[in-house]
Amino acid sequence: MLRPEQMSKVSVTGSKKVMDDVVETVHGLNLLHVTEYDGSWDGFQPGNPTSGAESASDKLVTIRSIESILDVDESDAGPTRVVSDEALAEDLADVRARVNELDDRRSEIESELRDVEEQVEGMEPFVDLGIDLDLLSGYESIDVSVGEGNRDLVEDALASSSAVRNYRVFVSDSGSTLGIFARPAEGESLSDALVGTEFAAFAIPDVSDVPDDIKGADGAVPPETYVQELDSRRRKLQSRLDTVDDELEEVKLDAAGFLLAAEERLSIEVQKTEAPLTFATTKNAFVAEGWIPTTRYGDFVAELTDAVGDHVEIQRLEDAQFNRHGGEELREQYTGGGTPAAADGGGTEATANADGGQEVKADGGSVVMRNDEPPTIQNNHSVVKPFEVLVNAVGRPKYTEFDPTLLVFLTFPAFFGFMIGDLGYGIIYTLIGYGLYSKFESPAFRSMGGITIAAGLFTMLFGILYGELFGLHTIASVFWEGVVGLEHAPIEKGLSPATAEWALAWLFVSVLIGIVHLNIGWILDFIENLEFHDFKHALYESGSWLLMVNGLWIWIFSDVVRGTAPEFIYTTFSSEGVIALGFSGFPVVVGWAGLAVFAVGLVLLIIGEPIEAVEFLNVLVNVLSYTRIAAVLLAKAGMAFTVNLLFFGVYVDSKGGWHFGVDGMPTIPAGTDSVMYHGYEVTEVMFGGLVHGGLAFVLVGLLVLVIGHALVLALGVTSAGLQAVRLEYVEFFNKFFDGGGTEYSPFGYERKYTADD
Repeated sequence: MLRPEQMSKVSVTGSKKVMDDVVETVHGLNLLHVTEYDGSWDGFQPGNPTSGAESASDKLVTIRSIESILDVDESDAGPTRVVSDEALAEDLADVRARVNELDDRRSEIESELRDVEEQVEGMEPFVDLGIDLDLLSGYESIDVSVGEGNRDLVEDALASSSAVRNYRVFVSDSGSTLGIFARPAEGESLSDALVGTEFAAFAIPDVSDVPDDIKGADGAVPPETYVQELDSRRRKLQSRLDTVDDELEEVKLDAAGFLLAAEERLSIEVQKTEAPLTFATTKNAFVAEGWIPTTRYGDFVAELTDAVGDHVEIQRLEDAQFNRHGGEELREQYTGGGTPAAADGGGTEATANADGGQEVKADGGSVVMRNDEPPTIQNNHSVVKPFEVLVNAVGRPKYTEFDPTLLVFLTFPAFFGFMIGDLGYGIIYTLIGYGLYSKFESPAFRSMGGITIAAGLFTMLFGILYGELFGLHTIASVFWEGVVGLEHAPIEKGLSPATAEWALAWLFVSVLIGIVHLNIGWILDFIENLEFHDFKHALYESGSWLLMVNGLWIWIFSDVVRGTAPEFIYTTFSSEGVIALGFSGFPVVVGWAGLAVFAVGLVLLIIGEPIEAVEFLNVLVNVLSYTRIAAVLLAKAGMAFTVNLLFFGVYVDSKGGWHFGVDGMPTIPAGTDSVMYHGYEVTEVMFGGLVHGGLAFVLVGLLVLVIGHALVLALGVTSAGLQAVRLEYVEFFNKFFDGGGTEYSPFGYERKYTADD
């Protein structure tokens, strides 16, 4: 699973008389990732689309336009069907005509509706002003203007202007709208008098088309009445629009299945008719090349032979090898039988009988059309496959490098679960993941669901080992102490003074995780260099880093630096340590040997890759970066502890242990230092807990409990999740992984809506 599925490059050479049959067969196989001809051979040109390509493309554009208008998606498909030529010609024309007519009507109504809505919005200042609309127009010697402005400034401007003889200004109740009636001087206008004044005029509504039945007895048109008329128009237009939408929905229900099936058929047809564009062709012959999975080569040959017999020659040009560094080792000429073909630009000719003795030669200097990168088929088990989304977020693995998906599957959920470590949170994460995986059809959502399930399961596992359920030590007291008989859970997070050594232990463990993780990355790089170059390259490019990281940390973990390095390095795994493995530091001689190994690695790096030598401290910095695992662990535990502290309260025993007041809180009598409670000598009540107060405190406490744990749950994703991803991407991947591979996209089509006709 660390390697993609092996690919082989094949060539199909034959007469144009059988090209359509070859295209049909290859398309049906859905195996060949076609290599596009780049025009490098003398006498060969890219092919031309076959007849019908333009017509099929035009129909395909039409169908997609109709689907867009009707908002058709795959859920509207219905059963698979066969789409005949008659249906494409007749049914498509009928659907197009009906949809276009309804769409035109809808556009016209929507345009009218927008106009009416704009008029209604524009009537607000006229309603505020309160002057009948019929009084605002129709004068021969009076100018009328309605707008927004400062009344005092407007009146000053009118009074001082020679452009008007007399005027009157009306002000709305809100004071924001002015109505100005003015008799202008000869050859002048009201607007001339308002030049330079901050006055924004509104367009006065045209009420000439207002129906007589909504006018007053004297022909008056109050603005409120006009707004009511506009509202009536708007409702009618909305009703007409709803009717058109309903008709379009009926068309969608009737035609959606046909449209999707027709689109699929035409997409297949366009693929087939445009296939020759990627071929190398002469007047009478063609050559097609591409990549197929090596294990399917026999099926490929058998199907083509059954379809066209000996009218084509099929050659297996090469089996692509695994190597990320390129160069002459990238490709290996296939030697499994048949006519070999050169892949090294040496000028070997590829010949084939093409229907009746026509000999086709590709002698332009290289048999392969183009030395393109083989596409990548990530070869992962179904359980591992969801984690491809995390890898592909950086870049699809190149065919010539390791696929780290399996390693991410093994490490990412473990990192996440270790940092959160709570049975309650783990159950919720698992249920969320199951919901994403089971309720959505999208591959991205299903992948994220699979990742969340794995992360949730590891969170549950570590939660049991920590003995925690939503931050409470319920599992520890009931199971590990009550059933198993241990003094405490197998491991602890280390928040309380009594368990502080565990917090330091997790810092040490995080460093060890980093050393192991980085070793794996450089070992993979070493293997690649060793396989496809030689031991010297592997030693210089990868071995040097392996020597440096291990040598440096052996020195740090030795007695050489005891007294300088933190003491927990020597006590965590000692016989008396929290993880009693009997390790209390390497001897002095081993420490100096480790430093010597580091020096040798640095010298090798300077010789082999001098430009990388400036980054030699990465073996220290990268490993220390993994201490974020312990930091997030303690931060999330601290947040959960705080939430439970506020709700249940916490009391402290004589040994520094912290206990939640789930069963009540002890009371220390005045004048005493401690009291016995549930088998503990209680020396302090840290906080009494909201649940132990009155009803109001309980209600507030419940709110704190629910919101607090929901926040911890959400931040677990944004902290533990992101930090785990960062360690994979930044610290681990760059040791051996580049990305940027080509997705395997075979010539063919996976039918969803049409039967194979």
